[in-house]
Amino acid sequence: MWDNIPYHDQIFALIAMLHQWVLENVLVWDNAKQIALLVGVFVVGNLLQSKMVRGVEAISLPNAIKRFEHQMHEVLRPLVVPLFFLIVLWFSLFALRTLGQGFHIINLVVSLLNAWVVIRFASAFIHDEGWSRFVSVLAWSVAALNIVGLLDVTTAFLDSLAFSFGEMKFSVFGLVKGGIAIAILFWLFSLLERVLKRRIERLNNITPSAKVLLKKFMRIILLILAVLIALDAMGIDLTALAVFSGAIGIGLGFGLQKVAANLVSGVILLLDRSVKPGDVIALGNTYGRIDKLRGRYVSVITRDGTEHLIPNEELITQRVENWSFSDTNVRQRALVGVDYSTDIKLAMRLCEEAADETDRIVKEPVPRCLLREFADSSVNIELRYWVNDAHNGLGSVRSEVLLRIWDKFHEQGVVFPYPQSDIHVKGVVPIRLEKEKD
Repeated sequence: MWDNIPYHDQIFALIAMLHQWVLENVLVWDNAKQIALLVGVFVVGNLLQSKMVRGVEAISLPNAIKRFEHQMHEVLRPLVVPLFFLIVLWFSLFALRTLGQGFHIINLVVSLLNAWVVIRFASAFIHDEGWSRFVSVLAWSVAALNIVGLLDVTTAFLDSLAFSFGEMKFSVFGLVKGGIAIAILFWLFSLLERVLKRRIERLNNITPSAKVLLKKFMRIILLILAVLIALDAMGIDLTALAVFSGAIGIGLGFGLQKVAANLVSGVILLLDRSVKPGDVIALGNTYGRIDKLRGRYVSVITRDGTEHLIPNEELITQRVENWSFSDTNVRQRALVGVDYSTDIKLAMRLCEEAADETDRIVKEPVPRCLLREFADSSVNIELRYWVNDAHNGLGSVRSEVLLRIWDKFHEQGVVFPYPQSDIHVKGVVPIRLEKEKD
């Protein structure tokens, strides 16, 4: 029919046909009345929105279910205006049917609003806002296509857009379905993961390292299940991927040796419990508390707030100084110098008393003070004491005990030495002076 007609004439003919269809099916009196009613309801609803929201927030629940009041307000607040539209349009639809007027546009809008309110109400119980919006838009889009009768046409069109990759065939509809399946499965599995993690944390007969190991294995298993189910939903033959995934696995094995070593080392650390969350380990000239055990690294936070991410492999292949592996007690030393005229036994007893009076120093083993050396300007004594909470810091304990020693020495007249040198002149060395002649 269009073969012998010029291209520009075809365009004008299509425009004319579209114009005629709009005049006959859209720009008619029944449709105009329905559109005007929709616009009026929309304007009134937006004008009354703030008052309706305040009315919802003023609703108070009985004391027995008072704890659900905030959640109810959060659920109903975004649905106030759609519910207002829906109620008004229900009455309008009833009136139009009773009067024998056209109502197909109103009926379509009511169906779409019904779907939106139900879907939005159900998705409001999803705590993550991003997931809630995604589920709402996705479900309503499918419902809207079904309401207007375009769902089968749309799915058939998307399924016809296909391409091949080797022996496998992919369609746009299959990819969309697989993507939706992946999103939903990941959300469901993340929800299940949170529930299982809480259950694991309540197990009192399992060590912290075993809890971390269980959580890691659980997460890996859930991720693998989600991917396999999603691939099956996309129509991909999993047996066809066996050889392909094996080749990729070999390539990744050579390229990611360090990553694999860190992952395996992480599992070993969790199994042998050589380090665990809460342990205090030495880091060069400082120390820190293990905060988290991850699949690839261990997070250690020092006393100045710096977080060190140490690869798991280093904790396996290198020497690790763990201050709380089998015992949380850590011995510290404080070197003190006193004058040679001092009563050494008194000074040593005062140091031990200062340690006994310091709160964070444990009483057993008892603090001990030892004579270390006779130095050039002082007699050096060393106080040794034990602390069982090194993760709370050692500098504050040392400062407190030294301050107590200072006070006790001043009270008892113990003298701190000052570096000094004595110069002895044994004789006079004669110096001969000669006067130069002009």
